[in-house]
Amino acid sequence: MDFHHAISFGVFWTRASTLFALPIVFPRAILTLNMELIDAEISFMQIALEEARAAAAAGEVPIGACIVHDGKILARSGNRTIRDCDPTAHAEIIVIRGAARHLRNYRMPATTLYVTIEPCSMCAGAIVQARIPRLVYGADDPKGGAVRSCFEILTNSALNHQVEVIPSVLAADCASLLQSFFAGRR
Repeated sequence: MDFHHAISFGVFWTRASTLFALPIVFPRAILTLNMELIDAEISFMQIALEEARAAAAAGEVPIGACIVHDGKILARSGNRTIRDCDPTAHAEIIVIRGAARHLRNYRMPATTLYVTIEPCSMCAGAIVQARIPRLVYGADDPKGGAVRSCFEILTNSALNHQVEVIPSVLAADCASLLQSFFAGRR
């Protein structure tokens, strides 16, 4: 069975040993559900990318975010640090504030935060304080990322809240946007 047929039938192969491979069959319902989740993650990340592009057009570092609850966007924004003269006006902080106002709650259970780059330590701390259960982000930030690159705040067992993290969604698009922005500044 070739790869395309395997996908359509829900059959994947795993290497049980170096001598042979065993097929694993997944029920079609599980595959359909997972594909819907992947489609949603890509759609919401594209919205975060739109916000990042808008931020770049305004002269801001092109980082965008949106926060989602029950499939609906509660808040979306790009960075506003320069426009607002506010070093805390990162896209993540802005959408967390907006979602809190929308929900009328400083805690945000059953939400997902989508952001184009790995959050910094300030934003990771805000994610923990808001009790956001799920983060989806695009590109890693090797110089300041606090999810897995420099620190691991969101999965630190010493904290009272851990976050499910899905990295690298549209990572190439997110990284390319940042790289082209900074290349244009040099």
